[in-house]
Amino acid sequence: MQFIQWLRSFVFVVVIYFAMIPYGLIYLPAALRSRDGAIAACHAWCRFVKWTAPWMVGIRTEVRGTPPTGECLIAAKHQSFLDIILIYSSVPRGKFIMKKELTKAPILGWYALRIGCVPVDRGKRAQAVQRMVADVEAGRADPGQLIIYPQGTRIPPGVKAPYKVGSSVLYSELGQPCVPVACNVGLFWPRKGIMRRPGTAVVEFLDPIPQGLTGRDFMNRLEHEVEERSNALMAEAGLKEIET
Repeated sequence: MQFIQWLRSFVFVVVIYFAMIPYGLIYLPAALRSRDGAIAACHAWCRFVKWTAPWMVGIRTEVRGTPPTGECLIAAKHQSFLDIILIYSSVPRGKFIMKKELTKAPILGWYALRIGCVPVDRGKRAQAVQRMVADVEAGRADPGQLIIYPQGTRIPPGVKAPYKVGSSVLYSELGQPCVPVACNVGLFWPRKGIMRRPGTAVVEFLDPIPQGLTGRDFMNRLEHEVEERSNALMAEAGLKEIET
């Protein structure tokens, strides 16, 4: 049974990544005309992944809470590529802070830049934050929901890792509310490897954190709310041991 699930997972991975080619080509004329065309392409591909996941590998997906529609900062738990798909497909004009290396990925990299994602060099996150703040103040930034992963990378379920100050700087400088997001998706779609495990993968949009908190208070509240709710979602899904 384990081998069969691995084989199904392999086919699923091949299918969803190769599907980027026809989706990218079909939506290319619209994407060249406007950012909205690129957003439509990415949303369509995300819907395809969510449609194939249940019957190919047994992963059902669920979005809880109220996804934001206005200008805001989204600070999310990051466990695998699946939380990217679920968060992005839930908001109208999402854009990520992403590793610069991803811009070189065929199709994905070009579309990421087209929808307004902000590439960041490793070790130069502070410079990227300063540039984003300057673009917002000058009216050059694409409108929408800016999505950041406060821990900076994918963290396996049950593992504790520090939160970085970039999200605090953006919260303070952009003057927008911050919507925390919790998840349990890494239990079913791991950060690395082929195997996908059946179950219900959840991302949950939590209550917005309004403007007005100090940097330290914001970080404490963000980490507490995201970690507490993510741990609850993972426990609900069956994870018994969570690092503290």
